[in-house]
Amino acid sequence: MQNKTVFQFISEPSDVNYGGNVHGGSVMKWIDQAGYACGSSWSSSYCVTVYVGGIRFYSPIKIGHIVKVEAEVIYTGKTSMHIAINVFSRNIKRKDFEKKTHCIIVFVAVDDEGNSVEVPKFNPVTEQEKQMEHYAIKLMDLRKKIEDEMKPFM
Repeated sequence: MQNKTVFQFISEPSDVNYGGNVHGGSVMKWIDQAGYACGSSWSSSYCVTVYVGGIRFYSPIKIGHIVKVEAEVIYTGKTSMHIAINVFSRNIKRKDFEKKTHCIIVFVAVDDEGNSVEVPKFNPVTEQEKQMEHYAIKLMDLRKKIEDEMKPFM
């Protein structure tokens, strides 16, 4: 079972913000699309986004650059999938991509009635996969603390 999905495309003038770079909202849309493709492929189910956390924009993406969005399952619960997303870009005249954005997105697999369904368990094999699973678990613990802090304001 494949736990990784990669999209590549050229950023377009319609993606531009007022500063002349790719709009952050466009990047967030790409993140959600790649995450959905990865999660639905892993689970063989329709998936819904339940959490996007710690999105970090490192530097802008230029219009006309090649964009690469990598989505990878790094942890699974009973019905949820934690997917690490990294967005890269490069000038078409260069070979090397630069990391532009990173985040973790959580999807839940659902049936036709919207009820959550079980997903296949992700079993990390490589050292990198084990580190990423540990990262996801640490982030879950931090999210619980953040949610407790937010409760009075929700």
